Amino acid sequence: MAKRRKVNNLMALAVLSVLVHRPMHPYEIASALRGWGKDQDMPIKWGSLYTVVGNLDKHGFITAVESVRAGRRPERTVYRITDAGRAELVDWARELLATPMAEYPRFRAGLSVLAAVHPDEAADLLRQRLRQVVENITAARAELAGHSTEVPRLFLIESEYDLAMREAEAAWIRTVLADFDSGTFPGLDQWRAFHETGEIPAELAALAERTSTPDEPSE
Repeated sequence: MAKRRKVNNLMALAVLSVLVHRPMHPYEIASALRGWGKDQDMPIKWGSLYTVVGNLDKHGFITAVESVRAGRRPERTVYRITDAGRAELVDWARELLATPMAEYPRFRAGLSVLAAVHPDEAADLLRQRLRQVVENITAARAELAGHSTEVPRLFLIESEYDLAMREAEAAWIRTVLADFDSGTFPGLDQWRAFHETGEIPAELAALAERTSTPDEPSE
């Protein structure tokens, strides 16, 4: 189970991972996060950067070491990671790597309401998605191959994971489409009848009623 952290925003994790390399002021932190593509790895809200930095400082995970000024630019505070911040970074990384957590991808949300569209349209939509996923796979493979000649695998592992997930998604969509095409998808006839007649089949209505009715409290 994930622990309750003093600063629980994943952007804080990204900031700590940057400051491990050297002390920086927030503008440098933002530049590093963009340059390293951290916004592709976790939700980054750029407008909250200074708030996150302030919270990390407040809880002792980073500390201000100096203020610098370049020309007429405003004075900027440079922060370094503390021993407590390093420990938090390592502990947080261990938790994320070892502990599965419920996540809610948009595709899963769409699948949960798949019955809202006609099965023929559902098949067309999944084919459309599959084409885009395959295009993404092709581009990701090429990008990964290009980077791997210069960048160690350790720093490409998240991209490798993304590619594996896309490939798994494409394979799964193909199996679902094959079931649609062969007519072996369970409940396909009832699903089609609902959209063509506007009437919910009795067995589906009974299932919906059974699963949506709260249990009576025991005496």
